[in-house]
Amino acid sequence: MSSRSIALITALSAATLLQACGGSTPTSNTAVNTANANKPVEANTKPAETTINNAPTLTPVYKAYCAAVVKRDEAAIKKFYTADTLKNIEEEMKADKIKTIAEFLEMDKISNQLCEVSNEEINGDTAVAKIRTTGYPNGIPILWMKENGEWKMSNKRPPGSIQ
Repeated sequence: MSSRSIALITALSAATLLQACGGSTPTSNTAVNTANANKPVEANTKPAETTINNAPTLTPVYKAYCAAVVKRDEAAIKKFYTADTLKNIEEEMKADKIKTIAEFLEMDKISNQLCEVSNEEINGDTAVAKIRTTGYPNGIPILWMKENGEWKMSNKRPPGSIQ
């Protein structure tokens, strides 16, 4: 047999095997794929997070904070942070040569339009709640701490948080 004949037989055998494996009889997967072929493709989105509560304890605190940021009231803004967090913010401001805390917070896009807290979980003098702002429309978990009897935000991430 010539090498040309061997090549032809090999090619025909391969084509026959491929056709046999890919037959035209629909399987259950093919039927499902055909049924779904005309459906629009949905974007890869995370399922909506369930709201456990509307943060009855922390919402008034966070709303007052948003109002202070909107007014650019330096003294009022500082009252909403834990002592450790305020110290860290001031160190970052100094390193970045930023003069005011209001300027430092501009990237967070805090406004009265979107200033929400949800899913508060209080455990003694600490709490975790999800805040939403224009800068964080999907929300981020924040660790809150009670200092001198008042709830304050920290820059520490809650245990188990990935952000």
